[in-house]
This record gives sequence, structure tokens and C-alpha cells, in this order.
Amino acid sequence: MQPKRIAHLVKKACEDKKAEDVVILDVRKLANFTRYFVIATGTSDRHVQGVSRHIVDELREKDVRAWHVEGERDGQWILLDYGDVIVHIFHYQMRHFYGLERLWGDAASVK
Repeated sequence: MQPKRIAHLVKKACEDKKAEDVVILDVRKLANFTRYFVIATGTSDRHVQGVSRHIVDELREKDVRAWHVEGERDGQWILLDYGDVIVHIFHYQMRHFYGLERLWGDAASVK
């Protein structure tokens, strides 16, 4: 499956679970380890965990499996690594603290 399609499926899965401020960033010109970031915010630890589980389940149904998952237990910042797509699901306080959109400010936003 094409990376851009995976990114859009992730965005839809986030929106299905009412994640906030979901964005896709095209980082191809800025990073050599991935093509897209999907960044989303949850309102609580459980919400972040629920969004993450939903993404994993939705993509697994399409035979797309995460290479690596970090942060599930704490639910503050969960990273799902799908190779060409890296998903960051933040608790809202953590998203503001780390400011990935600022760090990757030269990345184009994907619609």
C-alpha cells in the first residue's frame, strides 16, 4: 500500500476516535527515515491509548502492520512506526511541550 494512502487511513482512524488536531506532514525533503508524519492529540491517557489501538486494528485489517510501537503503557506519547509513515499520538500537554510541528516547520501539510 502506498505511504500516502496509509497516512490518510491513519488520519481517518484518528478522526473516528475523536482525536483532535490531526495533521499529516510530508517530511520527504527533510528526513531520510520516513515520508510522512501523522500527528494527533488525545484528551486523556486512555483516549490516546484508544486512538492508538484503533489505528493498529484498522490497518491490520488491511494487512498493514506496525514495525514498532512505543509508549502504549503510559499513554502520554504513543509512536507507531509503519516505516514510511510514523504516527505520533500525544496527550495534549505533551504535544504542546514537544512541538513537533515547530521542529518540522518546513514540512508541507498534506490535505
